[in-house]
Amino acid sequence: MLPVRGSRIGLVPLALGGIALAAACRPPADPMEKKREQMVETQIAARGIRDPRVLAAMRKVPRHLFVPASEAASAYDDRPLPIGSGQTISQPYVVAFMTEQLRLTGKERVLEIGTGSGYQAAILAELAAKVYSIEIRSELAEAATARLKELGIRNVEVRAADGYRGWPEEAPFDGILVTAAPERVPPPLLEQLASTGRMVIPVGAFYQELKVIERQGGGYTEKSVLPVRFVPFVGEAEGAPRPAPPGRGGRPIVGSSRRRGVRGGGGGGGPRAKPRRTSRSSARPSSSAPSAGRRPSPS
Repeated sequence: MLPVRGSRIGLVPLALGGIALAAACRPPADPMEKKREQMVETQIAARGIRDPRVLAAMRKVPRHLFVPASEAASAYDDRPLPIGSGQTISQPYVVAFMTEQLRLTGKERVLEIGTGSGYQAAILAELAAKVYSIEIRSELAEAATARLKELGIRNVEVRAADGYRGWPEEAPFDGILVTAAPERVPPPLLEQLASTGRMVIPVGAFYQELKVIERQGGGYTEKSVLPVRFVPFVGEAEGAPRPAPPGRGGRPIVGSSRRRGVRGGGGGGGPRAKPRRTSRSSARPSSSAPSAGRRPSPS
């Protein structure tokens, strides 16, 4: 029996050594993990975001790596932050809310207009099969591409270009998410929506509404879901013709609400507002539809 006992005792140091080796090989704990969890619980879930996949993505993606080092300590605060080039990363709740509105299941191809830091694209990459992202500022596009690659995110393709005309070679898209506010929805983006596809886009000048546009058959439905404040959609959109006044074939481009809304990219809005739903109306890719340009700002 003594040899047997000795052999068992001899296994103890080996087992302990194996545990120590496994611990040494384990990646270091993320010091920001608790902050992300708190962000999701207090800023996002508490405000009504319910999609478990969206909540999981917000918990997983390291937001602090998408802001300058000087802003990293504030990365999980309930506000947008500057990322350089006069642009910002959107308030966490706005990122989650817009993402949830796309209703992604994991099989979709999504177009994002306004890559910014790449944070919104990284969230979308967790939820869709492929993400195409356009950024008008080349320095931001290059930095976002490098950041996404460093984080091992392989299903995002970034292009430095004006997003007004979308990405026609890769159309149609199951979802389109725009992170800058045009005064009118760009007709090319409407045309690039797949059948039953959904677009989430802020629309308006000073007073802006976040709109969800869905393609149904030969037409589109549109609803306003949240008052917001985003940076302007720049580029070709700035030279787009103004919408016709109501009563002459046109339609209002800004909701009647005068409330200042939650803050998106580049925004400095007022009190956070809960989603406000309005009745649906038709939207068509013509000169009378809400038009717009694209934003080069962060997400």
